[in-house]
Amino acid sequence: MVGSQGAHSASQGCLRPFRHASINPSTIEHLVVIGHPRKDSFNHSLAEAYCERVRSRGQAVVVRDLYSAGFDPLLKSDEHPEITGSAGCADVALEVAAMARAAAVVIIYPIWYGMPPAVIVGYVDRVLGAGLAISAFHRGRRENVMAGKGLVLMTTSASTLPWLASQGQWHGLRSAFDLYLETILSLASCDHEHFDSIVSPLLPTYATECLGRAGDLADKTCCRLLDAANQHCKHLKLLTGEGRPSTASWTASDH
Repeated sequence: MVGSQGAHSASQGCLRPFRHASINPSTIEHLVVIGHPRKDSFNHSLAEAYCERVRSRGQAVVVRDLYSAGFDPLLKSDEHPEITGSAGCADVALEVAAMARAAAVVIIYPIWYGMPPAVIVGYVDRVLGAGLAISAFHRGRRENVMAGKGLVLMTTSASTLPWLASQGQWHGLRSAFDLYLETILSLASCDHEHFDSIVSPLLPTYATECLGRAGDLADKTCCRLLDAANQHCKHLKLLTGEGRPSTASWTASDH
């Protein structure tokens, strides 16, 4: 798991696999989910920097802007996974399908009042948790569409990270989102890069530094996914001598 300072240098040793891949990088897809209402927000700039770097590595990106899409964060009574015969709604089915195709899901959002915005909490409730019954989890069944995938969180705040930590907010956010989701969703990995002191006007040098960190995080994620895909492909060849892996099903167990 990566904190606010860890990802910007993590890509330095990850570039060689892009030159020695048996997998077509374009088959590797990143789903980037944005949870900020303003198109001119720095959150959108971070998303653009991440996507640009992923595309430069030959991998694919699908962007879902939850506010622009009019995503409804309210969990409906008839889509709760604990209810027998519950049925998902059409908007959730669309988001789940996009998530199922991706090898990694990137969620970008601001921290407001010490919490993620309601649209992100609703995305967790309705999409990440789609079909995930807690009773089944307690019985040892952890099948869900995010199992084995990588989750990347990029968050922003106007306050500084030390202030968030002093108020207990940073620990709470890490526990509720990073650690809990990594466990309950059986994720292969969970990285979190936080960008603090995001206030207007933002110093150009600091903005450039932050956008560079977003790009470096994309490098790290691309490297990890391509390596996992190649390892999975080699594993299949050892077992069967043939076959192409699904880019949406690489897990940590393939390493």
